[in-house]
Parts: sequence; structure tokens; C-alpha cells
Amino acid sequence: MLSENAYDAWLRLALAPGLTTRRRLRILQQVGDPQNLRSGIPPEVAAVLGAERLAGLQYAMSADSWSALDAAKGWLTEPGQGILTLGDPAYPRALLDLPDPPVLLYCKGNRELLLHTGLAIVGSRNPTPQGGQSAHDFAAAWAGSGMTVISGLAAGIDAAAHRGALSVGGMTVAVVGTGLDRVYPASNHQLAHQISEQGLLLSEFPLGTPPKAENFPQRNRLIAALGSGCLVVEAALGSGSLITARQSADLGREVFAIPGSIHSPLAKGCHWLIKQGAKLVDEVDDILTEFPDIESAAAMKDGLAPAVADYPQEGGMEVRVLAEMGWGPIDLDSLVVRTGLTHGALCEILLGLELQGTILVLPGGRYQRAGKTGS
Repeated sequence: MLSENAYDAWLRLALAPGLTTRRRLRILQQVGDPQNLRSGIPPEVAAVLGAERLAGLQYAMSADSWSALDAAKGWLTEPGQGILTLGDPAYPRALLDLPDPPVLLYCKGNRELLLHTGLAIVGSRNPTPQGGQSAHDFAAAWAGSGMTVISGLAAGIDAAAHRGALSVGGMTVAVVGTGLDRVYPASNHQLAHQISEQGLLLSEFPLGTPPKAENFPQRNRLIAALGSGCLVVEAALGSGSLITARQSADLGREVFAIPGSIHSPLAKGCHWLIKQGAKLVDEVDDILTEFPDIESAAAMKDGLAPAVADYPQEGGMEVRVLAEMGWGPIDLDSLVVRTGLTHGALCEILLGLELQGTILVLPGGRYQRAGKTGS
């Protein structure tokens, strides 16, 4: 454990205004320990900062009272809340594979989860019901055998993965793109609270940091590094999930992708990853074979049980039925379960969609959306 003075110096360096992570790392390369900055800024550090950043660092290292520092220290007094610094023995070794590991991490929950084998699960913020269910079930199977599920607390696939892990009492880490005193999106407030109680919330951003667009690609590199592999469930071309997958590959992590219908926009990103060399998976064993050291593989084989997704739909019954169909073939009985409609009401809607050319009727009494029409 570091001393209180050491933590104070790390916080001051991390909160100094105008400095990027790489610049903070360059400062550490010059001084070794941020406590050495308390007695003055060495000329070699001043030379790489410029006047404005130098003034900010000087103030950060010398101010007796500073609102940002006071807020951070106050936050640290609450149970379960703490920080990990680059100089802390408990700092996650996996992050050292990054060219720009954070100098300081804010933690809320069980930091020991960072020691377990993790699988990053990422995907669309607006998944199909099948995609959400797949993320939930793969996460439940992985976490149910003692490994950690890592994701970003975003709506959609991220939230489904976290919930899947929690549903079996498993471990999950949410790496967020805001300060830990904020929850984004607000709809995940209860989920964030549950993760802080049963898992871990993690951020490199200071308290009070709002959800800025540029924060999330930066957050994604931590998800990629912390996972021993990365599973992409659903992702459109150009999705931020593909950035995470690329970062995982660059770090030497395994990348997995679940295929989908050739007509689904949310399958395009996964299919592109598979063409680039990602491993196609349709069951948990496909992932387990890449981690032979996991002794509990057998316990996971039966971990994927079908369940009914509970996703609110808007925009009328036709839109709801299409959303519950997803993009793969589906039979009438399954649609009845998903939609909660009677056979008669559902058949009437399906007939109308067929006449519009929005869906196709397949052999065996199954239905499927016709390309992107009506999506």
C-alpha cells in the first residue's frame, strides 16, 4: 500500500489540467515518483510542457486547497471507493500492455476482480432481442464458472452482458467513460449500483467528468486490455465495438464474433471481423477452446439456456413484431412467446407484413425479415 502522501501526489498529477495521459507518463519517466514534483518542477519537465501546462502542474502540485482534489479525497472516504495508481502493486498488470496506461484509476467495488481471467463483451447499443439474449447468456455462462465479464455499461449489449453475469452471482467489471460520481446512460443507474455492490466500476476519468464523445474510444482501450479476449455480439460497420475489437487484436488478445443474418445491419460488423480473422462462435465452447487453462470448462457447456428477452418496444404492433423477430428465421410459437400476442392477432399482423413484402414466409412455418425493408 502507498502512503497517504504518495496517494496525494498521484491524485495531484492525475488532476493537473491540460495534460494528456501520454504527457503524464513522460513526466513520470523524468521524475520517477510524483512526490518529487512537490518540491518543484524540474527543468527537464518544464521544457516539455509549455507555459500554460507548466503553470497548471505547478498549481496542482502546490495548492493547499483545491476543489478537484478536495472532492476526490472526500469521495475516497466512502466505503468501497478507492484509487489504484501506476505505482501501486495492485495496479492491473494487463493495462501495462497499453502504450498509454492510465496513471490513476478510480474504483468502486471489488478491485480483486481485476485479478481474474476476463472476457470483454461488446456490441450495439440498439441490439435485436436475439443479440441482447446472446450477450446475456454468453456472459452468464462465462461468469458462472468463475471468470469475469468486462464491458462498458452502455445501453444494449453492454448492459445485457453485465446483467447476464450478475444473474448467476458472477463477477463483472464496468469500465465507464465518465467520472464514477455519474452514471451514463441514466437508465442504467440501478445496474451501476448493483455492479458496485457485486462487481466493480472502473474509470480513469476524474470525478465530475461528463459523458463526452471522445471519452468512449479512450475507455474502450481499457476494456480491450483487461480482457483476455473480446467477444463482439452485434455491431454495425463503423461501430465503436469494432474499435475495441481492433484494440484487442493489437494487444494480442483473442477476438470472437457471433455471426448473424446476411440481411441484418447489426451482423455486418461481426462478419467483417470474421473475414479479418476473428473466430466465429455460436456457443461458449468455441471461446473455451482458446483458454485451455480454464479448468471449469465442462461446467460451462450447459450454461446457455433459452430465455425470454424483455425489451420494451415502441411505434405500434408491426414495429414491435419486427423488433422481436430480429433478423434470423423464427417460428410462430416463438414469436407468440416474445410478443405476448395471441396466435390470431399475431397471424393477422404477419399476414399484413407479408403482403407489404416486409417479411418472408419460409418452409416449416417460419418467418424472416426481408433484407432491410421495414427495419
